[in-house]
Amino acid sequence: MNKKERNSFTGSIGFVLAAAGSAVGLGNIWRFPYLAARDGGGLFLIIYLILALTFGFTLLITEVSIGRKSKQSPLTAYGVLSKKWKPLGILACIVPMMIMPYYCVIGGWVVKYFLAFLTGAGVQAAEDGYFTRFNTDTSTPIGMMIVFLFLTMVVVLGGVDKGIEKFSKIIMPLLVVLILFISIYSLTISHTDDAGVTRSGLEGLKILFIPEEGSATFQNVFSTTMDAMGQLFYSLSVAMGIMIAYGSYMKDDINLSKSVGQIEVFDTGIAFLAGVMIIPAVYVFMGREGMQASGPGLMFVSLPKVFLQMGKMGNVIGCLFFAMVLFAATTSAVSILEAIVSSFMDGFHMERKHATLLEGVIALILGIVVCLGYNKFYFEITLPNGAVAQVLDIMDYVSNNLLMPVVAIGTCILVGWILKPEYITAEITRNGEKFGRRGLYVIMIKYVAPVMLLALLLKATGIV
Repeated sequence: MNKKERNSFTGSIGFVLAAAGSAVGLGNIWRFPYLAARDGGGLFLIIYLILALTFGFTLLITEVSIGRKSKQSPLTAYGVLSKKWKPLGILACIVPMMIMPYYCVIGGWVVKYFLAFLTGAGVQAAEDGYFTRFNTDTSTPIGMMIVFLFLTMVVVLGGVDKGIEKFSKIIMPLLVVLILFISIYSLTISHTDDAGVTRSGLEGLKILFIPEEGSATFQNVFSTTMDAMGQLFYSLSVAMGIMIAYGSYMKDDINLSKSVGQIEVFDTGIAFLAGVMIIPAVYVFMGREGMQASGPGLMFVSLPKVFLQMGKMGNVIGCLFFAMVLFAATTSAVSILEAIVSSFMDGFHMERKHATLLEGVIALILGIVVCLGYNKFYFEITLPNGAVAQVLDIMDYVSNNLLMPVVAIGTCILVGWILKPEYITAEITRNGEKFGRRGLYVIMIKYVAPVMLLALLLKATGIV
C-alpha cells in the first residue's frame, strides 16, 4: 500500500477522538481509582499529572510522529526508519495480537453485565458468586466474547474515516456525558450503615484529592511514582503499535503537538472522572476498605453490590455505568484491532476485509482458549512478580509487563540515540509549528524515559 492509497482521518478532531478513545479504556476505569485510593489520593494525582506532561507526552508524541512520518503500520514503520530495526516492528505487532483475544473476553464480561442491568437483573448480578458462576461456565462467556468481537470488527471493516472516526465521533461524546452524569450522582449520595455511621459522596471525594497525612515519605513517593508511571504507560496505548497506526492516518497539515496535548487532556480527564465516579460511591456503601479491590474484582463484584444498595436508582445507574464501560472497552478494542489490521495490510499487502477477518479468526480461537482457562483449561502458576495466574493473566503479563516496556525502550534508543531526537522534532514542526516542550522532549527520550521504563520492566520481572 503506497502513501497515496492510504486512508486518513478527515481532520484533527477525528484523530484526537479516535486516539483518545484508544487511550480511554478499562485501565482508566478499574485501576486508576484503586491506585489513587491506595497511594494517598492527592499525592498520586500530583505525580500522575507530572508524569503525563513529561513521560507520557514523550512516548505518545514519538509514536504518533513515527506513524505520520513513515505512513506505515507498526509492523513496517520501524523498518522504514532503520532497516536494522525491523524486528522491533514485529514485537510492536505481536503485542496487540496478544492483547486482542483476552481484551475481547473482558469485553464480553462487560456485555454480560450491561445486559443484566438493562433487563432489570441487577440484583442477581450483585449476588455473591455471580461473576464466578458466569466466568466458569463453558459457553456463555464465549458467546459474550463473540458479540464484543463482532461489534469491534464491524467498526474496523468500515475503514478509518467511515468506520473508526465516525464511530469515535458518536461514542466518545456519549461516554463523556455518561461518566459526567454518574460522577455527579456519585457525589450526591449518602448512606447510613448498620453501625449508624453515615457517609456521603463528598466525604469520599477527599480520598481522591487530599493526600494522606504522612504519605510524602521517600519510600511512599517512590512507590507511588512507579504505580503512576505504570498506570500512565498502560493507559496511553503506547508500545502497542496503536499510536503508530493512528499517526499514519494523520494528515500532514495537522498540528501534531497540539493534537497529542489534547489526547493527554482527554485521557487524564477521563481517568480523573473515573476516580470521582467510583471512589465516593464505593466509600459511601463500603467504607475506605471497599477500595481494596481493583480490576475485575472492583468492576464485576464490588460495584454491582454498590449499585444494588442505591435503591430504585441502582439498576439505572448500573445500566448506564456498564454502557459507559462498554463504550470505553469498544473504542480501545477497535484501536487494538486496527493496529493489527494495518500491519497485515502493509506487511502482507492484504485488503482491509481479509486482514480484519483473519485477525478476527485468530482472536476468536485464542479468545475461546482464554474463556476455557477458567474451567476446562484451568491451572495456576506463580509469575515472577509474585502474582498467581492462569491463561488470561499470563497473556496480560507477557504483553503488558514484558513486551510493551521492551518495545518502548527500543523506541527510545532508536529515536534518542540512533536517529537522534531531531528526527522526530522535525516531523512535529514540519509546518512551522512551535514545539514548546522541545528541550524537555530531548532529555526525556534520551535519558529519563529509558531509565524509567527499565525500572518498570525490572519491577514487573520481580528483580526490584
